[in-house]
Amino acid sequence: MTTAGPSVTDPPSRARWWRRRRTRAAALGLAVALLVASLPWLWTTISARGHVHAEADAPAVDVVIVLGTAVAADRRRPGERLAGRLETAAELVNSGRARVVLVSGDGGGTSGDEPAVMTSYLTDLGVDPRRVVADPHGLDTYDSCARAREVYGIERALIVTQSYHVSRAVTLCRHLGLDVDGVTARCTGCGPALLVEKSVRDYFASGKAAWDAVLGRPPAVRSSENPAVRDALRG
Repeated sequence: MTTAGPSVTDPPSRARWWRRRRTRAAALGLAVALLVASLPWLWTTISARGHVHAEADAPAVDVVIVLGTAVAADRRRPGERLAGRLETAAELVNSGRARVVLVSGDGGGTSGDEPAVMTSYLTDLGVDPRRVVADPHGLDTYDSCARAREVYGIERALIVTQSYHVSRAVTLCRHLGLDVDGVTARCTGCGPALLVEKSVRDYFASGKAAWDAVLGRPPAVRSSENPAVRDALRG
């Protein structure tokens, strides 16, 4: 007489079947969670596609916006990443592809007065100081974009920052009504480890960017219209 093999209802087989089912469900749940968490990053990356250029390929415009970041320990010179942004912007001006620079950063930052340091460094690089306008209330990327449009009346511009940040900057500015193209800034000292670290940070920062965009929040500092950029262009 032949003995039948174990059925799916046998306790050991049933336990294995439930374990496999729970494992598949957990994997599917993790995949869905990662997809949802990645939506803001996908938004900034896809929306910026076709609007990011190398320095040599940047189109000609009137205004280039440089986003602030940490200054050096002496509080008088830009840090390496900020210096790269400013050197890229200076090349755009000196080669005739931009006429005026808006330096946007935190005038009361923990590392120092970013716009003041940026203005001084641009002057050292040969940019006429009359062509540089400083916004000391660009407290983050969103605020820099919003204030460029609302306070300084900029409609078309290039925006300069490093590769790990440029898509988010372009997407936010375009969402806020600026016709911008991004220019990937020079990044002396940006080794692989730093680029990975900053890219991961920007991945999570995309969530805040999307949240700010959905809420349409105003910039942290509200100011009346400032004609400085228009005046610099006329000058």
